[in-house]
Amino acid sequence: MNETEFYTKFLALPDGANDVMYLGKRYLLRKNTLLDGKLLKVYAEELGGNNVISGNYYPTIKDGILKPCEMSDKKVIDFILNICIL
Repeated sequence: MNETEFYTKFLALPDGANDVMYLGKRYLLRKNTLLDGKLLKVYAEELGGNNVISGNYYPTIKDGILKPCEMSDKKVIDFILNICIL
């Protein structure tokens, strides 16, 4: 999974809080890179709505492992691939 567009876009997101757009809605996204890049965390809340995106990505385990928090891998992957930073 590390050789994918998902990993490239996830890695390129700046750490900290970012305003982003996803499917025409605004989100507050928080990304943290921890353990010298061995863990990437994402948490995003839809502003004015109730949608949440949350997951952890471990790029150094196997070819990269995504562990979403109570949602599908597809939901987190689609979010990362389709957000636009404001």
